[in-house]
Amino acid sequence: MTTIISIANLCKTYEGGHQALKQVNLDIQEGEILALLGPNGAGKTTMISVICGLVSPTSGTVTVGGFDIIENYRQTRSQIGLVPQELTLAAFDRVWDTLCFSRGLFGKRPDNAYLEQLLKDLSLWDKRNNELRTLSGGMRRRVLIAKALSHQPKILFLDEPTAGVDVELRKDMWRIVNRLRDSGVTIILTTHYIEEAEQIADRVGVINHGELLLVDDKVNLMQELGRKQLIIELKEPINNIPESMASYALELSDDGHELIFTYDTQGKNTGITALLQSMHAAGISMKDLNTTQSSLQDIFVNLVQAQR
Repeated sequence: MTTIISIANLCKTYEGGHQALKQVNLDIQEGEILALLGPNGAGKTTMISVICGLVSPTSGTVTVGGFDIIENYRQTRSQIGLVPQELTLAAFDRVWDTLCFSRGLFGKRPDNAYLEQLLKDLSLWDKRNNELRTLSGGMRRRVLIAKALSHQPKILFLDEPTAGVDVELRKDMWRIVNRLRDSGVTIILTTHYIEEAEQIADRVGVINHGELLLVDDKVNLMQELGRKQLIIELKEPINNIPESMASYALELSDDGHELIFTYDTQGKNTGITALLQSMHAAGISMKDLNTTQSSLQDIFVNLVQAQR
């Protein structure tokens, strides 16, 4: 795949000494959906703002489509669409006029056919003549996306795109994002909703205290860092785990009815067969078996907590 955004040794320190970004290195591939996860103040918005040319970096380099964001500002900014967290729209402007004006700011020739199709794709065509103040919060969020796409950018940044919207609209937004990716747009989103990343992202990055802790394919991340547990329900409760089974690092439920065995799904041997044999030798009878797999949220929480 072709790298469309390349970030090298990026640092940002604000006046007052707060270091928002610390030696961030990241390559973003053309046509992918990358989700950036992190708590409030982690550095997500600062990183997006630097790439989009809204905040100057303290050090490091960023290129967009092979162009440096500082030396070739016009070339890089023209490739980018940004949907900010805040609903920053003029209340008395009309939807159609907002898109036409935004497209013109980037020096693009009028293209009514493109804008019409864009509004239809975002279920906004019937609202094209409405003043923005008459729209719901969810509709205004869609207008922000349309505005960001009005100049046909190759890259779309979505900063908390579904913050404050209901679950149904959030899922609708996911469908919109997938359609955009299918059309060739590279999408980078920040989110507090872990299920959002789990649902639509190709890769996931975790950032905290200005440091990029990891970036990996979503499936690989869940396989390599996710814990899989075998929950063994016992016929009769036990008070203690026998010493002969100590090597399995088992957990015993408070009521003594369940043994919990955590194992590596990538290992050659899970150890489950040997564990069951050890249970039989110790005279412990099994009633039922269940397995659980940790979610992306579990992985995220564990990574952030480990950095404290």
